[in-house]
Amino acid sequence: MTTKQILYPKTKLWMAAIKPPMYSVAIMPIWVGTAVAFAETKNFHGAVFSTFIAAAILILAWENISNDVFDSETGIDKNKHHSLVNLTGKKLVVFWLGNLCLGLGLLGILAIATWQKDLTVIGIILLCCALGYMYQGPPFRLGYQGLGEILCFFAFGPLAVGAAYYSQTQAWSMTSLLASVIVGIVTSLILFCSHFHQVDDDIAAGKRSPIVRLGTQKASQVLTWFTASIYPLTLILVLWGIFPVWTLLSWLSLPFAVKLCRHVQKNHNQPDKVNNCKFIAVAVHFWACLLLGVGFVL
Repeated sequence: MTTKQILYPKTKLWMAAIKPPMYSVAIMPIWVGTAVAFAETKNFHGAVFSTFIAAAILILAWENISNDVFDSETGIDKNKHHSLVNLTGKKLVVFWLGNLCLGLGLLGILAIATWQKDLTVIGIILLCCALGYMYQGPPFRLGYQGLGEILCFFAFGPLAVGAAYYSQTQAWSMTSLLASVIVGIVTSLILFCSHFHQVDDDIAAGKRSPIVRLGTQKASQVLTWFTASIYPLTLILVLWGIFPVWTLLSWLSLPFAVKLCRHVQKNHNQPDKVNNCKFIAVAVHFWACLLLGVGFVL
């Protein structure tokens, strides 16, 4: 066996553990909130935007890393070979690495608050972090009660988009709030999709995920309704004159949405085939949010 053959599976596991595509989840709320702010004020603060993006990536890294740590304590990740705790065997090191990411991320947000002489943004982001901890951390573990998608919606939708808008304008906007609903929905879809392939492990660990509660078939139907909802919602907001017509560019993400819904409906009860659906959901999220923001900028 060659060195390449030995290393490739390990490399693949590390890439799965780090989850590079997932970090668009951190970037897109900041992008959309900033785009709406630019559309309404024609001002753009590049240093604030870039600092916020870096901070958001670090904070999401903390969420992903600490999730592996907390899940290792419940036994739910015993078959998750790409868990950072399982890969390294050093839970305490992984735990403090996550805390380092959190600290650095919050320093970035504190820098924005210092520049603006306004603590509003760091207050909102601390609330997002609290929701992130309540999702996964003891004694709350609300994700185990099937509430993760609701927390995700608010943290990555209204709160994160609102914070990004406020970081540019130090004001609030109904348009930003409505745009954040779309961002929140498509972000929650990613988390929702991540449960389909691990129903047995969730049940064994006592995790009542939405997929466990609904069953895979009904959950696939719920996924279709929520995925489809963002397109008529955008159209209605354009027709009402709240969103610019260019935001209909987000409809170009529709092929990914169709692919996601068909794939899950076909394979909802086949873990080996449905386990990649969250990455299709990431594509829906990325293109829908990117093009929504482009629509506001144009």
